[in-house]
Amino acid sequence: MKNSLWGILIILLMVVSCSSGANQLDLLNKENTLNEPLVNNKFVIYQALVRHFGNTHTTNKYYGSIEENGVGKFNDFTATALQELYDLGITHMWYTGVIEHATMTDYSAYGIKPDDPDVVKGRAGSPYAIKDYYDVCPDFAVDVSRRMQEFEQLIERTHQHKMKVIIDFIPNHVARTYYSDSKPDNVKDFGVDDDKTKQFLPANDFYYIPDSDFQVPGGYIPGGGEFYNVLKNGSFPESPAKATGNNVFSSSPAKDDWFETVKLNYGVDFQRNETKHFDPVPPLWFKMRDILLFWAGKGVDGFRCDMVEMVPVEFWAWVNDEVKKSHPDILFIGEAYNKQEYANFYTTGKFDFLYDKVGLYDTLKMLMRNDDYAGVRGIQDVWRNEVKGYSARMLRFLENHDEQRIASKDFAGDPFVAIPAMVLSATMATGPVMIYSGQEVGEPGIGHEGFGGEDGRTSIFDYWGVPQHQKWMNKGKFDGGLLAENEVRLRAFYKALFNIVKTEQSIQAGGFYDLMATQQVQPIFPNRIYAYLRYTHNERLLVIANFEKAVQNFTLILPDDVIQAFHMEGKQLVFKDLLGQEAITVNKFSNQIDLKLEANQAQILKF
Repeated sequence: MKNSLWGILIILLMVVSCSSGANQLDLLNKENTLNEPLVNNKFVIYQALVRHFGNTHTTNKYYGSIEENGVGKFNDFTATALQELYDLGITHMWYTGVIEHATMTDYSAYGIKPDDPDVVKGRAGSPYAIKDYYDVCPDFAVDVSRRMQEFEQLIERTHQHKMKVIIDFIPNHVARTYYSDSKPDNVKDFGVDDDKTKQFLPANDFYYIPDSDFQVPGGYIPGGGEFYNVLKNGSFPESPAKATGNNVFSSSPAKDDWFETVKLNYGVDFQRNETKHFDPVPPLWFKMRDILLFWAGKGVDGFRCDMVEMVPVEFWAWVNDEVKKSHPDILFIGEAYNKQEYANFYTTGKFDFLYDKVGLYDTLKMLMRNDDYAGVRGIQDVWRNEVKGYSARMLRFLENHDEQRIASKDFAGDPFVAIPAMVLSATMATGPVMIYSGQEVGEPGIGHEGFGGEDGRTSIFDYWGVPQHQKWMNKGKFDGGLLAENEVRLRAFYKALFNIVKTEQSIQAGGFYDLMATQQVQPIFPNRIYAYLRYTHNERLLVIANFEKAVQNFTLILPDDVIQAFHMEGKQLVFKDLLGQEAITVNKFSNQIDLKLEANQAQILKF
């Protein structure tokens, strides 16, 4: 009985304590806080284009062949490499380009039908022009005949290193040369049962342009002038022509169109006011479901879904339910760009996460580029309006295969400019964050690889070595042995940041309070400094980012509600910078902190 009474007393004390803490936090001004459920979705994705990751070749010839420029392999993600990535703070590996796509490299010796180079972009081919949904890219295998087994071994190694596996799912289009030689016996290729005399039928897999033959865009020189292939003749036999992947319903797409792909038909008649024909469920829906189940069955933990807004949201709702019947923990991450449709793709489409590109990324890019009209007020618009209610489900990033490299002359020209933006991307909310392979060592994306051109990106179309990443890779040692001192320092920043993200409860599942939201509190605050709190009942972090190009000395004033909620008045407080700078001690704290921030720097102060 005595022990029982003590147990009841302890429980009552815990309840009172929790209740008291909750009441204290209720003092915070709701207009300055992120008023939505606190969900821990904080994981860190490392996007790696397999073609680039393990490639040690340094030739980097314009339109170079696989023999000349080299290519990475599944096996290059060794136990050492994966351990280093885990230590960097990575929780999820996005292996880009895994599924077999059209290419100018000939694998006919392995029973793989060659692709016509007139409808392939780049010598390696776009990883988003899928040729066989049931196979992996033969480029990435040491033994091409065992390519699937080598990928399955990579999945197993990744899981052994406590990281999950994400691959691309490209639902909107396939390569013009699509042909599956690895499909299960009960699966039919796309279009086999189509009525090609009809522009649109709900039961067709493709859209057609009846009585028209496909025309290769004029002026396209596949593989460059030096590349020879018997099929390279400026034409491609496709009759009737199919609609092109970026919704071009013409037999003559332009060179800037996705002419190497064909649009898949989910039951939407684009020629007749986009009328929808979803009852009965179109055959394509079942085919795509089975593809997702095929890869989930191999141990894939999630899908980065390409161009989700080009596929009807009703399909996403249906297929999410179908796949999660047997794989309830599978992740669906949507590449989305229309802010007005976020809620639709979450509530109806049932996506787990969406890109935060047109919101936070675009705002931070203007700040990193030091554009004249850039300011931190745009950041507030993101959390207050654009992603309101969904902050914990927005994937934040500063680089991916579609975007320019931060260190490129086309972007910021300096990878250290990303420090304040990266801190914000990783710590503003409880949602996931992502980096692109090479970002952490300042890859500038220099070089004219071939089809992609000199555009500040690392080409997804051609074989290429990534010089900065190769320094870290150090011929397979993955120890950064060839990096310069400043490059080592940059990678150390990313490592420190991501491990803070993985360990700090207030970042993973804490509240958010914008210290810039009330203009009267910070009347003369610099235009390009942003500050906020992340907090739980037990800990607080003050995050300050300086986007100015000069040192800033300033006073941060904390509002009365913050001081009262966290019992700060009159106390001695020590603000410890988790990113490694000196601690700040404040005696008899009132309502202000004097700070000094170097140009393009950020602090995460724990107190």
